[in-house]
Amino acid sequence: MSADVGTPVGALEDGTRRPPRPRLPAGPAAAVGERMAAANAVASASDRGARVAAVTIALAWHVAIGLPAVLGAWSDLAAPAVVGVAWLVTAAVGGLAGVRLLRGAPLPTRRLAAVLLLVDAAVFAAAGERHLFTAANWVWSGLAWFFLLVLWGRPVGWLLALLGMHAVIALGEVLGHGVTGPADLTRYAMYFYGTSSLPVAVFVGAAAIAALARDRASTAAAAGAVAAERVAADRAREDRRARLALVSGTAEEVLAALAAGHADPADPEVRRRCVLAAARLRRLIAESDDVPDPLLHELRAAADLADRNGLPIELIAIGVPPDLPVEVRRRLADPLTAALADARRWARLTVVAGPDEVVVSLVSPDHDGPDATGPPGADEAGPVEHVHERDGEIRWTQTRWRRT
Repeated sequence: MSADVGTPVGALEDGTRRPPRPRLPAGPAAAVGERMAAANAVASASDRGARVAAVTIALAWHVAIGLPAVLGAWSDLAAPAVVGVAWLVTAAVGGLAGVRLLRGAPLPTRRLAAVLLLVDAAVFAAAGERHLFTAANWVWSGLAWFFLLVLWGRPVGWLLALLGMHAVIALGEVLGHGVTGPADLTRYAMYFYGTSSLPVAVFVGAAAIAALARDRASTAAAAGAVAAERVAADRAREDRRARLALVSGTAEEVLAALAAGHADPADPEVRRRCVLAAARLRRLIAESDDVPDPLLHELRAAADLADRNGLPIELIAIGVPPDLPVEVRRRLADPLTAALADARRWARLTVVAGPDEVVVSLVSPDHDGPDATGPPGADEAGPVEHVHERDGEIRWTQTRWRRT
């Protein structure tokens, strides 16, 4: 007996060339990974709205408030060219950060933060004492939003550290200009607090909302996983019960007749029925095995039993069967299993498979006695045709499944 083309069935586990292994269904670990990916996607979608808002506020503030103030006080600034170049550099940093954020691409955070700190120091120095606390010194009110953009997704401590450096730079300019009166220091404190509190609140709020969305999505995914596992467990239990009923029904009649003494073990017909029951039992047991090619595995189980009973058999497999439901596989294999149990002298079992069709056929010498093939059937997953012929020399049994 052989499998594939001329390979003994006994050697199937010892080097037989098999078709490529199809992909198996995703296991629990893969399902958990998919659910976590879905939770992250929910968090990302929630975070995107906050990103859009932050980019819009930063650039709109820079253009609508900072630029008119700089242009209005241009002639009074200590170094207007420095202030103007710094404004352009900050706009470029904001544009780059905004595009990267909206695309979800990583940012060169440290480099951009260093550029913004240099801009901070340059504008404070170039604005002059007269515009130290005016809108023309636009870094007071607008630069914190650009800190927010370049640090998006980082821990809030990074933003607080950058704002602390901003406060040190501003305080150095205040002290450098000798503006050290109580009113001036109070104004400095209020400026810093008023221009920094809102960006910090947006930054922390966006991070909290994204984390909350991720947690809720993870909780929902976990609940769905528990429900899916419960349904899968119930389905597996029902499948086991159905398979047990089939296995019991296959052997029950023969065993009952033998136990009651109504059947003679020496009777060829009784032996044939026992062989048929054993072949069907072996095929039904093979249905629960986790293997790459379930149909071929079930047919090999029946063929191996026939080979052990002394029937020379050749199993030829061409192509890779598609993923078929259990009921379709049963309707394809049952008539062949019955015919194989009834075969004499030799047999040739052939499986020809493609993506949309599977044909299983058995050829063996004809002999006296009734046919033992099962009835044809159909399944909602696709029709299964059954043909059985005999001409006095050979018996030919074929089942065919076509995708509908």
